[in-house]
Amino acid sequence: MTTGRPRPERSSSQVTVNTQSPVLTSHYQHSVASYWNAEKNPVNLRLGDVDGLYHHHYGIGEVNWTVLDGPEDTREDRIVKELHRLETAQADLLISHLGPLEPHHRVLDAGSGRGGSSLLVNMRYGCEVEGVSISESQVAFANDQAKKRGVDDKVRFHFRNMLETGFETGSFQASWNNESTMYVELSLLFAEHARLLRRGGRYVCVTGCYNDAYGLPSRAVSQINAHYICDIHPRSTYFEQMAANRLVPVSVVDLTAATIPYWELRARTHLATGIEQSFLDAYKNGSFQYLLIAADRV
Repeated sequence: MTTGRPRPERSSSQVTVNTQSPVLTSHYQHSVASYWNAEKNPVNLRLGDVDGLYHHHYGIGEVNWTVLDGPEDTREDRIVKELHRLETAQADLLISHLGPLEPHHRVLDAGSGRGGSSLLVNMRYGCEVEGVSISESQVAFANDQAKKRGVDDKVRFHFRNMLETGFETGSFQASWNNESTMYVELSLLFAEHARLLRRGGRYVCVTGCYNDAYGLPSRAVSQINAHYICDIHPRSTYFEQMAANRLVPVSVVDLTAATIPYWELRARTHLATGIEQSFLDAYKNGSFQYLLIAADRV
């Protein structure tokens, strides 16, 4: 476990830290870092083994249910490939909202996990990608994937806190969070994204949020919080804090119906982790929503 103390900067091809302040600044952040440093869940690793893109997020789209049929000895492989297809579709949708990117642009993946989305952005646009995470093991894993693909000069992952990255003000054309906003205070997160983005830059997040119209978080939402050691925010807070930090939504897509088939398939497989029914209950009773929000920095 890291102490969170600053360390000297290293060369751009290696893991770097923010030398201006500690990376981990609270007991909660230490607990989250410990969780993800130790995490080796097959539902993340086996899916990434399909093509070397390790996403660490959920999927969207219609399921090809025939993967549950056919020879038993190839059933697991069919299921893994189908779940990975659905999670890659989610990443592709997020990336399509980042705006027109060029190879000379620099973009930020906040809460980059094992790096799948960052690598996809580089593959599609050829631009420079910086990923940040408070999990040192995931940072090392992601940098290894970039090196294996021969893009470590363009795609770099850093042990840094997304709330205080230490990167230069206005140095990014686009930035995103993919299912990582529930680990931080949105006021601090959106302030940092607004600082990092140049005027006219694009911010995108895909996230689960609880539905204000339902009331307080439902039992199922509370179970999700406990499972992932997170704090799911109400939908209203996203828009309140974006407005307070010069991020103006240009697109809001409700992906709730589109993600339910992924959870229904996952619940029927050997990759189930026990949290699937809570997601399905929360989505179906209206207490939980899965949203994509794209906003311009003004």
